[in-house]
Amino acid sequence: MSEDERATTGRQHGGDIDPERQLAALREIRTVGDPVLREQAKPVVAFDRALKDLSRRMIRIMHDAPGIGLAAPQIGVTRRVIVYDLERPVTLVNPEICSESAETEVMDEGCLSVPEAAVAVERPARIRVRARDLRGHELEYDAEDLEARVIQHELDHLNGILILERTSREERARALRGLRRHEPAGTAF
Repeated sequence: MSEDERATTGRQHGGDIDPERQLAALREIRTVGDPVLREQAKPVVAFDRALKDLSRRMIRIMHDAPGIGLAAPQIGVTRRVIVYDLERPVTLVNPEICSESAETEVMDEGCLSVPEAAVAVERPARIRVRARDLRGHELEYDAEDLEARVIQHELDHLNGILILERTSREERARALRGLRRHEPAGTAF
C-alpha cells in the first residue's frame, strides 16, 4: 500500500489500524459535554478548496478512529457536512431528509462522540436524502438499512442531537454510567 493510500484510509497491512493514527484521530473528535455538539450547524455556501480539504480531513479522521460516519461538528466545525463510508467514502453537503418510511428499525448505535457506549435507537428503515456534492451539484437518492441509519445519525449531529437523546431513559442512564468510567484514550466506535 502506498503512503497516499495509507493517508486516505488510515489502514496499513491487511486493514489494521495504526494505533498512533487512531489515537491522533480520537483526540480530534469532540465528545459528549462539548458545547459544539449541541449547536445547529450552519449551511455551506462556498464550494471551494477549503470544503474539499474539510472533507478529506473528515474522511481521514473517520477511517483512523475508526468509524463509518462523521459530521463536521464532531471535529468542532459547525458546518452542514457529513461523511460516511460503507463501501466507498461519500461526502454530503447541506444534507436533508426529503421523506422517510413509516417502517422503522431498532438497532444498537455507537458514536465517536459518545465513546464506549452503544444504545438502541429506533429510526426509519428507508429515507430519501437531498444534498450537494463537493462541487455544489445537487444529489437526491434513496438510502435504506445501514446507509439510511448512518445518514440519519450524522444529520442528528448537524442539528445538535446525540444518540443519548434518541434512546430510552434506561439506555441513556446505562450509557452515562459507562461514560463516567471512560478513559480518554479508550476504544471508540
